[in-house]
Amino acid sequence: MIYYKTEPEIELMRQSARLVSQTLSEVAVILKPGITTLAIDKMIGEIIRANGAIPSFLNYHGYPFDSCISVNDVVVHGFPTKNELKEGDIVSIDIGVVKNGYHGDHAYTFAIGHPGDEVANLIAVTKESLYKGIEKAVEGNRIGDIS
Repeated sequence: MIYYKTEPEIELMRQSARLVSQTLSEVAVILKPGITTLAIDKMIGEIIRANGAIPSFLNYHGYPFDSCISVNDVVVHGFPTKNELKEGDIVSIDIGVVKNGYHGDHAYTFAIGHPGDEVANLIAVTKESLYKGIEKAVEGNRIGDIS
């Protein structure tokens, strides 16, 4: 059964998603060689809580962190660690929040410095593919149209 959201419900969902985007923007400012993903995770939790929300990943089936952070070849949903980021690392940060009863959840991939031409191209093509999929995410289209 599909339940259509009301305009006020959609606005609450938008607020949750905006908090995720705001948090990712604040994290982007501090990303540099030498910072640990545990320090990033701590900052993420602080930002989320300061904005009246809770991290939706924390304690989900016992998950002990506020976010999922994957470095280089670690597939999505990596665990934050004490390892320091290095020049050329690729860092995917996935954040989920619950605010006003609604989830916001998305991820972004960052490069620490220049990761090399091949990896930079992969990031660019992946981002382009995302936007092409978003263009097709319109009423009347199906999942296959997006993919």
